[in-house]
Amino acid sequence: MFDPIINWFSNDLAIDLGTSNTRLFVRDRGIVSDEPSVVAVETLKGGRQQVLAVGRDAKDMLGRTPGHIQAIRPLKEGVISDFDLTSEMLRYFIQKGLQRSGWSKPRMMVCVPVGITEVEKRAVIEAAESANAREVFLIEEPMAAAIGSGMPITEPSGNMIVNLGGGTTEVAVISLGGIVFSRSLRVGGDKLDEAIMNHMKKRYSLLVGERSAELIKMNLGSAFPDEETQTMEVKGRDMIAGVPKTVEVTDEEIREALQEPVTMMCESLRISLERTPPELASDLVDRGIVLTGGGALLRNLDVRLNHETGLPIYISEEPTCGAVLGAGKALDNMDLLEQVSMGNVD
Repeated sequence: MFDPIINWFSNDLAIDLGTSNTRLFVRDRGIVSDEPSVVAVETLKGGRQQVLAVGRDAKDMLGRTPGHIQAIRPLKEGVISDFDLTSEMLRYFIQKGLQRSGWSKPRMMVCVPVGITEVEKRAVIEAAESANAREVFLIEEPMAAAIGSGMPITEPSGNMIVNLGGGTTEVAVISLGGIVFSRSLRVGGDKLDEAIMNHMKKRYSLLVGERSAELIKMNLGSAFPDEETQTMEVKGRDMIAGVPKTVEVTDEEIREALQEPVTMMCESLRISLERTPPELASDLVDRGIVLTGGGALLRNLDVRLNHETGLPIYISEEPTCGAVLGAGKALDNMDLLEQVSMGNVD
């Protein structure tokens, strides 16, 4: 699909442009930026928008802004939904990451979901170019995550990786440096947060925001039962009385709330296993399946997937940073660049 990349220089950088977080890797320096993919904008007279904050500062404003200010996520389900804000966000992260180097017009490798369309690819490239990139290359996110996880992707054997991001769940079977089979499901961490918010509305008539839902997911979220029950106090607004209210929730009810999106993830993996070529599928009995992405941190998800498939399930050592680390490793290894399928898109 792509031509091999050669002649990379020291001002190369890799970007994992994620729905929830954007990570920036600079060659010889490692990860220099890891911030939420959020932009806060103020609407001025005439409808013009002015960017007030990007990243962590903008996320702190989610659900807490006056009417003329919005905290916006410019990516939805792994792809660009607001081109201008994505360009502004990229420009900010790149300038922040490279401010001490004095580099200009770097070459960029951007991680993209395996299932995106040509139009969506073009939007990523144009956003990177508008952020002052000299040259833009794309790498499929499961491939980058597999490299970052240390999987032997160039060997003639089956390697399966499940990349669980904020907007998408991607399953890929990799052999000989190429993706043999892939499946992308636009369900990820954001859907889990949404399921928790809906649960709180239905059971307690309590409105909670994205930040609160994410905190509940991190503290109580699970995909398979634990021996001990955990509880947490949740604060929000009573939909009936209209006043602040506090309720106590358990991990069991949150697990029940997450059942639908988690089941969709499991089903996507099951279908992928059914469609994997037999010779490669047999390798998975010994090699197992590697989970990466922020969703891999959902408690007992590996136990649930093992229960569903009967195969060994491993969580990557650096699940949240796997894709950008893999793209960074590729930048540092010319032989690897020539073996894996990636390059620029005309």
